[in-house]
Amino acid sequence: MEVKNNVQESPSIDKWRKSGERVLPENIDHFDQPKNGYNLYPVHALGNNKIFNGYPSLASWIIEKKTVIIDGYIGVFWQQTESFLQEEFTKRNVKINWIRSSEYLKSTDELSQLVNPFLGENKSVWGKKTTLKLEDFFDDSFFTIPTDDQYDINIVIGMGAALINQDAPTIYLDIPKNEIQYRMRANAVANLGADKPTSAAEMYKRFYFVDWVVLNAHKAQILDRISVVADVQRQSSINWVSAKDLKKGLKQISQSLFRVRPWFEAGAWGGHWLQENIEGLNKNEVNYAWSFELIVPENGIVFESDGYLLEVAFDFLMLTENESVLGKHAPIFGTEFPIRFDFLDTMDGGNLSVQCHPSLKYIREEFGENITQDETYYILECKEDAKVYLGFQEDIEPADFNKALTDSQQLSREIDIEKYVQVHNAKKHDLFLIPNSTVHSAGANNLVLEISATPYIFTFKMYDWLRLGLDGQPRPINIEHAFKNLNFDRKGNVVTQELISKPSVIEKGSDWELIHLPTHQEHFYDVHRLDFDTEITVKTNDVCHILMLVEGTAIKVKNSDGQLTDFHYAETFVIPAAAGSYTLINTGAGRAKVIKAFVKDEVNFDAPIIHTEK
Repeated sequence: MEVKNNVQESPSIDKWRKSGERVLPENIDHFDQPKNGYNLYPVHALGNNKIFNGYPSLASWIIEKKTVIIDGYIGVFWQQTESFLQEEFTKRNVKINWIRSSEYLKSTDELSQLVNPFLGENKSVWGKKTTLKLEDFFDDSFFTIPTDDQYDINIVIGMGAALINQDAPTIYLDIPKNEIQYRMRANAVANLGADKPTSAAEMYKRFYFVDWVVLNAHKAQILDRISVVADVQRQSSINWVSAKDLKKGLKQISQSLFRVRPWFEAGAWGGHWLQENIEGLNKNEVNYAWSFELIVPENGIVFESDGYLLEVAFDFLMLTENESVLGKHAPIFGTEFPIRFDFLDTMDGGNLSVQCHPSLKYIREEFGENITQDETYYILECKEDAKVYLGFQEDIEPADFNKALTDSQQLSREIDIEKYVQVHNAKKHDLFLIPNSTVHSAGANNLVLEISATPYIFTFKMYDWLRLGLDGQPRPINIEHAFKNLNFDRKGNVVTQELISKPSVIEKGSDWELIHLPTHQEHFYDVHRLDFDTEITVKTNDVCHILMLVEGTAIKVKNSDGQLTDFHYAETFVIPAAAGSYTLINTGAGRAKVIKAFVKDEVNFDAPIIHTEK
């Protein structure tokens, strides 16, 4: 399939995405919602007559205008969208002047020179978040293109279309990050301004450090000009909503509760708990290593009206309602959501790589991130032999460890990793603390709920058990990066004293307890667990709460307006700061236990958070 400046030929049905996961159905009637278990497709109601289906209905909306802008995100099949709309206009004898933004992009060579400084070394997994703006990708002639009165309608279409100097209603085409990656893996899309796809790893790196950065900033800049938001993740259909109605829906969930749509990925060490226990996942997938429960740079929120489903990127919520979501912490994090939840499934799988994450100073200077990858491992499920690797042995000699790692990489030599790194027995409800610069790994036969700061790709692997990735190639090893960050003082007794949380009951009632699972002093977030037999009421105190039922089968959550929402075991949900209070009601057998993560009252960074302005 030819790809030129991100204008794709219409992909064939079997080549447009590469994934064993099905596309989000366009209508809620097209799938069976599980009645008593984990829901793959959580939805939020917008009310009747809010979401519209199909290109004919969108064409009817456009025909009422004289000039229309159709902007949107990377990964959209722009030519296909144009063709579907043109088919409708032809039926109605409407003459269209199509102005395509892709035709005004700078040359491939010019764009390569622009973006290369942000892509790091050729074989590196990481680059540095760009300082470029979307305007930098276009020739100056694009910004002042005149419309043509000879046509019934002028339509400016493509990424960056809203940069044109025209005061016209804007349609924004959105697509989830997982679907972008499925299209990327099928070579059905390319990077912004690229002539053709590159390898999946290279495309993802550029997405993360360049394309997504400039397009997210562009979305923020044009947000108030957007009239319609459309979900184009399906190949030949479209669902759309007025921006006004979407913002009402976002405001409503920002003051009550919400759950993002999770998605799942296989990996070299992946296990099978998720596959075996979540209805609707592909049983033929090799494994599931990750669940993106709440990794919001890559999650979407699904809305429903009259059965039709529309998914929008999470950043729509933060761009419009970050103060309601984050409360007292909004001035610190701005439009960045600070905490993530994800699953690491090694059940009947393998060990994760022995790894560490960068210090705050390092991640800012080297990669352009604002906060670093401080993590914890909460053990949700495990077998009796489950282990967690955490911290160094008391007698660690950094030079010896470095040599062992280097020799292993160069000579394919196994390492007795326990000679250098401590190993700890893991049991359900344990919380292991992994502040940045700490050596760690999750062993086989765990289902880990990873509670962490939001950054999620900055893992410096030092030892990967000599295995290959699912693509049959060695996975990248990053010894040099790791040794610029490893804290060798986290060793011996310090590990059990400071890096394994010591739970304590801080409040209790007749049939409930509030348990504190303290995090490390370097973590800007803390963890509580709510254990209760019947119900418990919680105040937000102007702080956002991220929660999950970690024992029991089901609960209802009642918000301050009395609305009830069901959640099941292992489902992540969020109570925004603006909710004020909420009640958890146990509707299953036995005691319910709910994990709650939240930003600490006092957050001290050695430099301010920089964030996207509204």
